[in-house]
This record gives sequence, C-alpha cells and structure tokens, in this order.
Amino acid sequence: MERQNGLRQLDRQECLRRLALVPIGRIVYTHEALPAVLPVNFSLDQDHAVVLRTSALSRLAHAVDGAVVAFEADWFDEAARSGWSVSVIGRAALVTDPKEQERLRAVGLRSWVTVVQDAFIRIAPELVTGRLLEGHPRGGDKHGATRLADVS
Repeated sequence: MERQNGLRQLDRQECLRRLALVPIGRIVYTHEALPAVLPVNFSLDQDHAVVLRTSALSRLAHAVDGAVVAFEADWFDEAARSGWSVSVIGRAALVTDPKEQERLRAVGLRSWVTVVQDAFIRIAPELVTGRLLEGHPRGGDKHGATRLADVS
C-alpha cells in the first residue's frame, strides 16, 4: 500500500528478505508478568524462523520457551530520512534435538557474549509485517529528525 507520506507496507517476502540483511534485532517477551525487550544477534533458518543463540541458563531461555513473542529488526539512514522496520510474531521454542542443535552450530550463529552452556531459540514466523519509510517529504521536526510516529 502506497501512501502520500512516503510510508508503505512491506509484504511477507520483502520483510523476510530485509531481515536477512541485518545481524541485530530485539526480542520482546514477558518476564515476571512484565514486558521485556532484549537486543540480540540472530539468523534466519531455512524455514524463515528467527534463530537466537543464548545461554541455556539465561532468563531469556527460561521465559520464552513455548511463549508467543515478538521480534523486531530495522535499519535507518538518518541523512536520507529513510529506513525500514520488520516485526515477527510467533511462538518461541528451545531447540532440544541434539542433531538440530549441531546443525544450527554448523550454520555459524554465535552469541556475541561468551556462554558456558548454549541454547538455541527458534521463533516460528506466524505473523510477519513491515514498513518502509522512503524519505519524509516534509522534512521532519525542528531538529531535522523524522519520527516514525509522525508519519504513520
């Protein structure tokens, strides 16, 4: 859908293509009945699931197994006032099959922090949405910044 303000919705395939371009995203989950957001490095698996590698002893690993979570990644060019944002909503699951764990290790996804006992988390991409901002035609606020909230 094209809009006058330079913002357009991305289809599922375009969202998945863009997710593959960046190494960092944010997982949104519930921890002790409150929302929690954590930046993570990730990879897309063959079936387009979002895969994270973390410590098996982490709060994240315990909180998300079997839960519905959100995952978001984005990229912005401040000078061009353009960028994109993609969200994935789906059920997260710890990968427990040893053969699958070895396959994921071989793919090369590494945690950016040292972990003693690793764990892989898969997020099945049930709902995938995204938006592309193609330069704001009116410029932005008095400081030259464009806020997505201003153009949605």
